[in-house]
Formats: sequence, structure tokens, C-alpha cells
Amino acid sequence: MRLGLVYLTVIIIAACGLGYELVAGALSSYLLGDSVTQFSLTIGLYLFAMGIGAWLSRYVQRNLVSRFVDIELAVALAGGTSAMVLHLAHGRGIWFRPVLYGEIVLIGTLVGLEIPLLMRILKDELDFRELVAQVLSLDYVGALVVSLSFPLLFVPNLGVVKSAIAFGLVNAAVGLWSTWIFAQRLGAVGWLRAKSLAVIGVLAACLWGADAFTGRLEGLMYGDEVVLAKSTPYQRIVVTSNERGFQLYLNGALQFASADEYRYHEALVHPAFVARPQARRVLVLGGGDGLAVREILKHPQVERVTLVDIDPEMTRLAREYEPLVTLNARALHDPRVELVHEDALGWLATRRGLHDIAIVDFPDPSHYAIGKLYTAAFYQRLTENLAPDGVMAIQSTSPLFARRAFWCIVRTVESAQLTALPYHVFLPSFGEWGFVLAARQQLSVPKAANGELISGLRYLDGPTLSALFHLGPDMQPVPVEPNRLDEQRLVRYYEEDWRELD
Repeated sequence: MRLGLVYLTVIIIAACGLGYELVAGALSSYLLGDSVTQFSLTIGLYLFAMGIGAWLSRYVQRNLVSRFVDIELAVALAGGTSAMVLHLAHGRGIWFRPVLYGEIVLIGTLVGLEIPLLMRILKDELDFRELVAQVLSLDYVGALVVSLSFPLLFVPNLGVVKSAIAFGLVNAAVGLWSTWIFAQRLGAVGWLRAKSLAVIGVLAACLWGADAFTGRLEGLMYGDEVVLAKSTPYQRIVVTSNERGFQLYLNGALQFASADEYRYHEALVHPAFVARPQARRVLVLGGGDGLAVREILKHPQVERVTLVDIDPEMTRLAREYEPLVTLNARALHDPRVELVHEDALGWLATRRGLHDIAIVDFPDPSHYAIGKLYTAAFYQRLTENLAPDGVMAIQSTSPLFARRAFWCIVRTVESAQLTALPYHVFLPSFGEWGFVLAARQQLSVPKAANGELISGLRYLDGPTLSALFHLGPDMQPVPVEPNRLDEQRLVRYYEEDWRELD
């Protein structure tokens, strides 16, 4: 027996086992939101299922090596195809959660069988203390390897579906080479090797067809032709196209449609400039598509725009993907624009540059990683980076469809000792959408000088600007608590609002 290969096997099966867990957690977060809840459920169920598998291993009495190979092949098939199965289930809506949790329990149980069986296979080769120390320490090494490589290598380069298949192929390869490592423990190995090669063939076919599968599935999900899809360490970026133009989605949520995005971005940017007409230094947080920057650069007095977006792939698309480059008028090529690829909250904590205007254009607070960017602590840090008479404009979800979430953002801004002035705009692609204008000083409804705004706007004019700040009876305040880092009520409000709407 070649112990070096056996130890490598331990590392690999531990890495693949955790890999499937990360795939399930990532997909459930992408598709269901609320990453804390989804990863907590995934980890808890997975560990529980591993315990079931470890307990069941006691009933495997004979042909341990053959059973070990069979389990590797079962893990390879179940885990390798898990992301494809979950994507298909998501298309069914109500079936997704049962399939998700069923997959987690199935894979976790099979993974829980692996190490106990392997230790029993090796018990005659090593001293028991040495066996436990070696196997368990290498098991943890494998977990570390995949926990680092999954977000840094697998997801950015392969995506979640291909990553799961890759883990499955490795598990199947372990099953195949085990027929050589433990050959002296086996009788006829032809059938085991044939099964291993068959599983490898199935997964190789899945890998070959993964792009087409994902493309068709996303086409069904989004209802339009998918013309670009990219997984990054931070999000899944998808661009679709139809007769009205193109649309950009992040993690399945529509961010803008080219047909009407100008309404959103004019409403986001220009009220702040009316309130602070001489603004020269502008900070943009989020908005890596460059569309808010496009509107900012329409003001000739602007000298510097700092765009902070955590995902360099998003800003790369804004600089290189021709439809988006055309839409944003090459805004990110302007020499006045500085790009920063960092987490906005961390970046603000280390900066004290005074900006005249801050445009906050983050995705909706559907999970806690985004929710932290809508907290009182965040607005306080942002205020420290504003000039004394500076103004911020904040994307604040829908005051009609996510009413509690919208007013939670307003109350959170106020809890940071800022004046908050809510307003809204109608977007054909989204419906009513909301924003908050905020500043240290008292704010009044912005009014255009001489009743006119700058030239080149397609939607806003003087009368329209004033109308943005009138909210109808169905968008009036509701009782909510502010959002804080240690108690992110906003994410819960947001989920409850959209769940009630559905």
C-alpha cells in the first residue's frame, strides 16, 4: 500500500466534501438571499448529515474497499451534479428548498461515511494513535485548501456549476485510483473500474455541456437571451438582451434596463447637485456600471470623481463591454475618474477626504453582506468623508413594494444625526423606486435655479424635480427601527416586504 497516495486521498476527499457544502451555501445565497441564514442552515444540516453517515458506517461490515469506492462514486455523482440539480429545482419555485436540503443531507451522509471507512481500511497498517492523528489532521488540511481556493480560484474561473462538477470528477478519480492503491484488498477490480470510468464519463459530459446548460437555464430564468454571464468572487453578473435593449442582473436581481435606466440615474444624481450646485469632488459608492458617473460628469465644474466598487470585474465590463461603454458614454475612461476596488465600509474607515457629494448606489439589502452598507455606522463614516455642507444621495429600494425597508433606511440615516429627505421616481422596469437625500444641515426640497436644470437630461426638468419629493398616501412612513451593524433589521424588513408582495 502506498501511504503517500492514501494521505493525498484523505486531503482530496476532505476538500471535495467541503466544496459541495460551499456550492450549496453559495447557490442558496445567490438564489434565496440572506447569506447568513442560508450558510447557517447549510453548515448545520451538512454536519448533522455527516454525523448520520459516520454512525451508519458501523453497519458496513464486509468488502470495505469496494464499499469505499462505491461511496466515492456516489458522492461524485450526487455532489458533482448538485449545482445543476439545484438550478433546475429553482426553476420550479416551490421545489427548490426541499431539493436543496435533500441534496445537503444526501451528500453530507455520504461524505460522513468516507473517513470512518478509510480509517478502518488502514487500521492494520498504522498504529491507532498515528492513524487518528494523520487522517484527521490531513482532513482539516483538505478543508483549508478548498475554503481558500473556492472563492479565489474555482468560482471566478469556473463558476459554481463547473466547480461542483470538478469536485465530482476528483471524487470519481479517487474512486478509480483506490482500485490500484488497495488492489491487494480487492478481488476482481474490473467492475469497480468500469463503474468509475462510467461516472467520470458522465461528469465529463456534464462539464462539457455546462456552459450550454447554464445559458439555457438562465435564459429561462430571465426570460430573455443571455448575452454575457460571469461569476466573480463577489457576485454572478448576467446581461440579457431583447428588442428594448439590454439588462444587467447581479445574483439574479435586475440592476438596470438600458431602456429606462436614465430615469433612475438622473433621479439619483441630479437632486444632490441642485442642493450643492458648486460641487467639485464627488464620491460614488457602488455604481460600478459607470451610469451614475456619466450623470455626474454632465456637470462641468466637477474636478474629481472617486468610484469605489468592490468588484473589479464590474468596472472592467463598464470600461470594455461595448454596449455598456456606449450607454455610460465612456464615463470610466474620463481622466477625472479614479477607480477603487475595495469594500466601501473598510475604505471609508481609512479615508478622510472631504467630498462635496456622495452618491450611494448599492444593490438592494437582500442579505447581510449588503445590509452592513445601509447601517448607521456606515452613514456616520460616510459623513466623516463629506465636506461640512456636503450632501449624499442614497439608493433606498422601493417605497411602495418594500415600504418598511425604505423607511428603515430613512430612519437609519436620521439615527446617524443627518437630515433625511426621501423622494422617489417611477421606472417602467421596476415600478416606484426610492432614494434619500441626506446632509448634516437642514434640507429643503431642491429647486432648480430659474426653474431649469442642466442641459442633456432626458427625464428631469424643474417641475419634475419638485414632484419627486411628493410621496403619495401609499408610500407614507410606517413604524420601523433603524438598521445597525449588530442588528440588521433592514434585511428582515426587505425580505418580509417582498415575501408579502409575492
